[in-house]
Amino acid sequence: MTSGFHFWDYIVFIAYAVLILGVGLWVSRDKKGHQKNAEDYFLASKSLPWWAIGASLIAANISAEQFIGMSGSGFASGLAIASYEWMAAITLIIVGKYFLPIFIDKGLYTIPEFVEKRYSTNLKTILAVFWIALYVFVNLTTVLYLGSLALETIIGIPLVYGVIGLALFAAAYSLYGGLSAVAWTDVIQVVFLVLGGLLTTYLALHTLSDGHGILAGLNTVFETVPERFEMILDKSNPEYKNLPGLGVLVGGMWVANLYYWGFNQYIIQRTLAAKSLGEAQKGILLAAFLKLVIPLIVVIPGIAAYVMVNDPEIMSRLGGVAQENLPSLEQADKAYPWLLQFLPTGLKGVAFAALAAAIVSSLASMLNSTSTIFTMDIYKQYINKKASDKATVNTGRLSAFVALVIACIMAPLLGNLDQAFQFIQEYTGVVSPGILAVFLLGLFWKKTTNQGAIVGALVSIPIAMYFKVAPKGWSTSPFFVDVPFMDQMGYTLLLTMGVIAIYSYLQHKGADDDKGIPITKALFKTSPLFNIGSFAVLIILTVLYAMFW
Repeated sequence: MTSGFHFWDYIVFIAYAVLILGVGLWVSRDKKGHQKNAEDYFLASKSLPWWAIGASLIAANISAEQFIGMSGSGFASGLAIASYEWMAAITLIIVGKYFLPIFIDKGLYTIPEFVEKRYSTNLKTILAVFWIALYVFVNLTTVLYLGSLALETIIGIPLVYGVIGLALFAAAYSLYGGLSAVAWTDVIQVVFLVLGGLLTTYLALHTLSDGHGILAGLNTVFETVPERFEMILDKSNPEYKNLPGLGVLVGGMWVANLYYWGFNQYIIQRTLAAKSLGEAQKGILLAAFLKLVIPLIVVIPGIAAYVMVNDPEIMSRLGGVAQENLPSLEQADKAYPWLLQFLPTGLKGVAFAALAAAIVSSLASMLNSTSTIFTMDIYKQYINKKASDKATVNTGRLSAFVALVIACIMAPLLGNLDQAFQFIQEYTGVVSPGILAVFLLGLFWKKTTNQGAIVGALVSIPIAMYFKVAPKGWSTSPFFVDVPFMDQMGYTLLLTMGVIAIYSYLQHKGADDDKGIPITKALFKTSPLFNIGSFAVLIILTVLYAMFW
């Protein structure tokens, strides 16, 4: 058992890379006599079937922050972190039934475009600039950092070279082909992602059981650390600040999930590229079912690694390699890369390809969405309103390249970031409640005004920052103490919605806004397949939470 890569590992990984690049470039090629236009580049010609949408949603979502960051959180806190995945399944159903019909009916390219149609160009621009900054300085940067950290841990590639390599890999097909290349390669990526993830889970549990199988290994984990299988944490748990008990089910988790799955460009863009609303909803349903099994791939390995690290007998059985890159509660994100060291030659290449698939697919998705927002909402709005299809597509490619260069410069500066998944959630959570408030009221309350939305969006930042930095001891009220960030998001959402509602009501004296969206029962009608599938997801989730409450 050795920690390095061997000949067959390199062969497997190179074969994966060639396959992804080949497919990406093949689907990116221009049809004879046809100049690629904005719809081709940014919305894959609106031709995606349901199974491609579902696979692409998961591939875009599952990245280094899940494989490495969520495994690290599993190592530190246990199964409770899986609430992000399981509650996402419910959120996807809500998005498919209540948000997508409106978005697709309006023929959107970008989420900021909806803001313009419902509110104003000024608010659209404010949010477009915010999203570009968030994707470049938080999402792209963190995914590059975590991915290169994995490369460094597993095969010893220096962090800076890992950042450059991953960036070039993602850019090689996504910059040229646009969303079509990203979505169709995602179908392949998700196969690698799931199979490679299951392989790592199998290895960890099989090792724990000393060769007696995964069920015996799972039983060993459960018996050794039963406290790490509690979904609802109490205040005595050190991780309560990240996952505050029932607040996870009825509070800020909804803010994080509704914002991410409903109004996040690099996620929702896949559904906007569907052949039809029905296809988009079936793709959403597929993604919801896949979300139910993701914790088995990204959380269970982290818990298993915790048991292994704290069992002297297992550590001695693993040999000297087990002491390399050892994870700890202070460096929990090393858990997943540490496990990959123990895979046999060949299979290590498969598992590493799965990790690379998760990283590269997310990078490609974020790059495409960053370029879409910049091109459609900034470039065509303010720089070149009469831009040709060729100029539009070239601007999309150039803006994606610039975003990637900035992220490459920023990524190594993150240093020794611990529990990166929590880092991303916490800092995104400063701005997401205000944006979610603007969208929810804009979609479902016709009295919401443009000025009310702008005031609410601006006020939400100081509200969120106040909760984040307010010193302890000012009062016994939860509004003045250092509350968990998930509760902060819930409070910020409610207060922001209150500000928007009051301002809008006073501005128009209770009358409907001119741009209010007419809501009809027929708009939200869904197929029997979607309804039955949604019910099945809810039943499974009820059983899971009942088992691990």
